[in-house]
Amino acid sequence: MLDSRTIQVIKSTIPLLESAGPALTQHFYQRMFKHNPELKDVFNLAHQHSGGQPVALFNAVAAYAKNIDNLGALGSAVERIAHKHTGFLIQPEQYAIVGSHLLATLKELGGEAVTEEVLTAWADAYGFLANIFINREAQIYQESAQQDGGWSGVREFIISEKKAESLEIASFVLTPVDGKAVKDFVPGQYLSIKAQHPKLAFDEIRQYSLSDAPNGQSYRITVKRELNGQVSNLLHDVLQVGDTLSVMPPAGDFTLAVQAETPVVLISAGVGQTPMKSMLNQLLKLKHPNTVTWLHACEHGGVHGFKSAIKNKLGQHANLASHVWYREPTKADVLGQDYDFVGTMNLNSVADKIVANAHYYFCGPIGFMASIKQQLLAFGVPSEQMHYEVFGPHAEL
Repeated sequence: MLDSRTIQVIKSTIPLLESAGPALTQHFYQRMFKHNPELKDVFNLAHQHSGGQPVALFNAVAAYAKNIDNLGALGSAVERIAHKHTGFLIQPEQYAIVGSHLLATLKELGGEAVTEEVLTAWADAYGFLANIFINREAQIYQESAQQDGGWSGVREFIISEKKAESLEIASFVLTPVDGKAVKDFVPGQYLSIKAQHPKLAFDEIRQYSLSDAPNGQSYRITVKRELNGQVSNLLHDVLQVGDTLSVMPPAGDFTLAVQAETPVVLISAGVGQTPMKSMLNQLLKLKHPNTVTWLHACEHGGVHGFKSAIKNKLGQHANLASHVWYREPTKADVLGQDYDFVGTMNLNSVADKIVANAHYYFCGPIGFMASIKQQLLAFGVPSEQMHYEVFGPHAEL
């Protein structure tokens, strides 16, 4: 445990951190990639360019400093980050590299306020937290390797099916090259894909939600084509059935966990429906006895993925209901057939589905999820019955 003086010194640096803001972590990443360019094969450089990763790291560092005397408050964040790290195959020795650049950044940007005592305190605090992550990630690695169909590190998978689900998204069924079983996962989790291709300057690792129920033989991911997405465009335009990908075991802490008597509401916008689809398929596969409600929002019918699949399931499962919002339907879209409401998702339109004892899982753009959370709170839904996933660097709603 950290001693009281270390805790006191760390908390005294909070004003320094807040005054520096994300510029602190931007400097950190620039410094680290300059001195350790090999890490460009590990980190998602798209998130560096967008600024999302530096902001997420700054928020994490600030939260650690503010809760240094109450680390239990960071338990969920630690679990989420540990799962993310295993998807990038982070190893203990890399924590030492990160720690050295973090301390150097504090010294370079903090001026006279960063004394030797401050550096020592942050070195101790960082080392303490790093050990928590190292131990938890070792457990995740071990659990993944020991499960039936599990493995450690990367495993080669072949693209056995490729299917366009809409104008923007495509599904890829991945089957192991060795022909052996694959470990089960919990719906809501994701696969980490390591892409290596002459079109890429570096190895690129991306994490894509699994979009089907576990079957022990293959995985399915569904990927949105991003405007400047190196890996998403590679998957959509270049890689075909028969090509191979290096894959890490399923991971993630956004997972379906409900009792049989619990109503479930799955809420999504755009490609956020991918983890919802995995949850839906699992609930129906297991014949969930209570109601399951599918609420989805998108721009128009051209980008409405899984439309036919959901309609087919509605005809097969009496406890399943679906409601869809199109923000700007086209002339080809038919009200009552392709969609139910125009505009952004307003839960007042389906107030009878927002019940007190249900659990709500939602995924989509940050603004969409923030709106859904506020709407659910207005209905009196307790926050502990809301579960959400942010694609990319985490952000609070």
